[in-house]
Amino acid sequence: MFEFAWPWIFALLPLPWLLRVLLPVADSGEPALKVSFLSDLEGLARRRARANLPAWRQQAPFILLWLLLLIAAARPHWLGEPLPIAASGRDLLVAVDVSGSMDFPDMQWQDEDVSRLTLVKHLLGDFLEGREGDRVGLILFGSKAYVQAPLTFDRRTVRIWLDEARIGIAGKNTAIGDAIGLALKRLRQRPAQSRILILVTDGANNGGEIDPITAARLAAAEGVTIYPIGIGADPELSSTQGLLGLNPSLDLDEPALKEIAEVTGGRYFRARDGQELKKIKETLDQLEPVTQQPTQARPAQALYSWPLAAALLLSMLLVIRERWPDNPVRRLFTKELFLQQHPDWRQRLKRLRLRRRR
Repeated sequence: MFEFAWPWIFALLPLPWLLRVLLPVADSGEPALKVSFLSDLEGLARRRARANLPAWRQQAPFILLWLLLLIAAARPHWLGEPLPIAASGRDLLVAVDVSGSMDFPDMQWQDEDVSRLTLVKHLLGDFLEGREGDRVGLILFGSKAYVQAPLTFDRRTVRIWLDEARIGIAGKNTAIGDAIGLALKRLRQRPAQSRILILVTDGANNGGEIDPITAARLAAAEGVTIYPIGIGADPELSSTQGLLGLNPSLDLDEPALKEIAEVTGGRYFRARDGQELKKIKETLDQLEPVTQQPTQARPAQALYSWPLAAALLLSMLLVIRERWPDNPVRRLFTKELFLQQHPDWRQRLKRLRLRRRR
């Protein structure tokens, strides 16, 4: 079905004519003699200007140009048939730690040493993109927590934003409590049985203003289920050492993450390598969807480019007519003007055409 998104734009159709009538005649700035009958001369000039308005055929290109611009501004589009949207999934937020320790290269991906954040991007990116029917969102946290992507069905875009996350973008510390609090703020308006938070971190809470356990209890009161994932290789088995010869995995506060999962009815996961994180992804993929209110959407194909392109083409023809005298376009308009000024020639052309037909 064809329709205009903003049909009220067509109320501007008489605007050029109203401006011509209401606005005063432009002042050329040239000095003039002061005479006592100047007002009478101005009145005669205005009446003559209105009497000598261009013929409608001369105004037709400009009328058509203005109409095409209005049509484009009204946003014409073609609406397809209503299509059902799978809305039987969960509202799922993923909070990813982007503090400095997430840059530690103690994880394996395709037989290569990669940083913890790089592995999270690979596996959780696949997880997010595969959550068909779910609204997914992304929170990045460090010293502060920020919503990188609100809850949306556009899972591909959420993955792109996850891939673009950089170490230290939210600060170098780890504010787990603030991340949970921000997720709770986003999820509390959603259906009570579909609120899920996946929390990925490799450290302990050392920033922010909210205690993680307090935030978890508030989340439990609002029906938000949290699945914490502690990421990082075992300090005893890892051959990679950080600054001062210490492995950042020593900072992982597993007891706190386990308590967060227990308080909210979730489950704690430990990812020591790529294989374990992959298994965690597969486990999370098995979350049963919860039935929600079905929704429909009608695909819309924008058509504004067609009248806009026609207006551009017409503008170019008008410029060619004015700037280059010897061109077919100007000759066409000149012929029409000549016939208007010499009506007898129009009759002669008609007679000539009749003779040719005979």
